[in-house]
Amino acid sequence: MNELQLVFAILSGIAILLLFIIRLKLNAFLSLLIASIWVGLVGGLSGEVILDSISTGMGNTLAFVATIVGLGAIFGAILEHSGGAQALAKYLLKKGGETKSRLALLVTGFIVSIPVFFDVGIIILFPIVKALSAKSGKNVLYYALPLLTGLAVTHSFIPPTPGPVAVADILNVDLGYAIVVGSLIGLPIALLCGLYLCKFITPKEATQIEVQEESPASVDDNLVKTIFFVLGLPIGLILSGSLLKTLAGEEVITNGILIEVMSFIGHPFVSLLIGTLLALYFLGTKRGATKEELFDVANRSLGPAGSIILITGAGGVLKQVMINTGIGDMIASTMQSRTVSIILLAYLVAVLVRVMQGSATVAMLTAAGIVAAVIPGMDLSMLDKTLIMMAIAAGSIVLSHVNDSGFWLVNRYLGHSVQQTLRSWTIQSSMISVSSFILIFVVYQVL
Repeated sequence: MNELQLVFAILSGIAILLLFIIRLKLNAFLSLLIASIWVGLVGGLSGEVILDSISTGMGNTLAFVATIVGLGAIFGAILEHSGGAQALAKYLLKKGGETKSRLALLVTGFIVSIPVFFDVGIIILFPIVKALSAKSGKNVLYYALPLLTGLAVTHSFIPPTPGPVAVADILNVDLGYAIVVGSLIGLPIALLCGLYLCKFITPKEATQIEVQEESPASVDDNLVKTIFFVLGLPIGLILSGSLLKTLAGEEVITNGILIEVMSFIGHPFVSLLIGTLLALYFLGTKRGATKEELFDVANRSLGPAGSIILITGAGGVLKQVMINTGIGDMIASTMQSRTVSIILLAYLVAVLVRVMQGSATVAMLTAAGIVAAVIPGMDLSMLDKTLIMMAIAAGSIVLSHVNDSGFWLVNRYLGHSVQQTLRSWTIQSSMISVSSFILIFVVYQVL
């Protein structure tokens, strides 16, 4: 297979993906599947090999991702149903006072977006933003941008949110590494962009907001403590299991029954199952929710999760097709001969797809599929692969505009015109993307 044909296969495959999503408004799952088949055909694969690639790519990806996304969706729905997100925000606002209200909102978004989807986080937390703006007389963006930044950073960088989980699986990145590195990259960027850089795009004039008069709600400290417990336990178990497994693999500690038990409990399947069961009891049953209510909440949460799971599986198919056609080897060879950085490739592909079709998830999966086909021939450590994953995440945030559903949700809840939203959230999302990539690129070069 000549290189020209393989280059045409990948470029035309991306073009077809964008055409189907942007012009024909076809579902992302179907679009990714069709693009993968096209790449396989043009890349010289037989029908039998293409069908095998679909089966293998879908099966290998969903064997891990489907369980994590499903559990995470139920977990997040229970947190939303319990009112826990609002309680956490009010608790942090109370502790920080009015002077640290923006920091409290940023931290709230950063924590809440671990189990809750970005869109849902906006819906349940924006009433607090509007109330603060009306009370203080400051522009709504003064409070909204820190919250949106916290939500966006965690949603893109830190598992067990669906996008990072999917990319981690495609690139074979340990979730423990992903959580630690994602936090170390994401938190300083969230603070930089959400507290400081956003001031340059926040108008001075106040926003006229009408809010219903409410009696001050007391902060339920017990609920907040419960939230920290049910959120922190599964993450702590994942990190502990990953650490012990790594230490045992490096023969720093002796592998024994205790290590095996902790590795089992610390596996994302088990740790998230434990966290979800605890959420059902402590945030549901113990707070008066009936079995029927919890059953309904869990069932409704799996609707959006199902769409994400299928799109993720199609991303796995694209990766497998690219490996089988040899496109990955060709890109790797070209990069080595021209000293092109894999980090830069990962970021630029994610940026291209994000800007063209809007979906951060599709951008992450497309970039991950291409990069995953390249890295097998490269000598990369787990940290290297994790930083590549972070570069993909950074690219998926950039330039949220009119083809992004999140853009319209922000636009509606801010009550702004399209131009105002472009001057605020679009610029803010781009600042998050560029600043995080600069940090990732520097860390990758240094380490």
